[in-house]
Amino acid sequence: MDIMLFHSAYGLRPAVRMAAERLEAAGHRVWTPDLYDGETFDTVEEGMVFKDRIGKDELLKRAVLAAVPHSDRGLVYAGFSLGASIAQNLALGDEKARGLLLLHGTSDIAPNAAVDDLPVQLHIADPDAFEPHDWLTAWYLGMGRTGADVEVYSYPGAGHLYTDPDLPDYDERAAEQTWRVALGFLATLKGN
Repeated sequence: MDIMLFHSAYGLRPAVRMAAERLEAAGHRVWTPDLYDGETFDTVEEGMVFKDRIGKDELLKRAVLAAVPHSDRGLVYAGFSLGASIAQNLALGDEKARGLLLLHGTSDIAPNAAVDDLPVQLHIADPDAFEPHDWLTAWYLGMGRTGADVEVYSYPGAGHLYTDPDLPDYDERAAEQTWRVALGFLATLKGN
């Protein structure tokens, strides 16, 4: 499976590269575009300031430019937090998308978004200040209306970016369970 994996607001940190290595070890080909041109941050606040300075439209443009050369056979879009939001936008706009793996985040859904049974898996902390329950309920229903086939996995007590071992949010048990389930999800897409 070809996977386009987008980083969080922290930038292209070692955890993203480690995730890509884990996916590659399972037989996938993975691209990790650097939407921040080499900048990384130690706090989410710093990363969000930088993200806002770049702007949502420019980030999406950079993501599209990174994905287009690899999208001819169909990509699985994936991402962490902000990167999940970007991945969702790209997957819902790419008729060849093979799947969507969201780690720690979601995005608004365009009113005209429509897909044909796109497999989607979301892994999220519970609770998550960036993804409150009311939002997730509305998101889930909205994704269903697009035609996506959505699975949601929540991890009680985990911090927002609980898969990043270099952040205070890290939760080893939740992270390992997330990767086990996510790799199973990706394996099911190979037959498509």
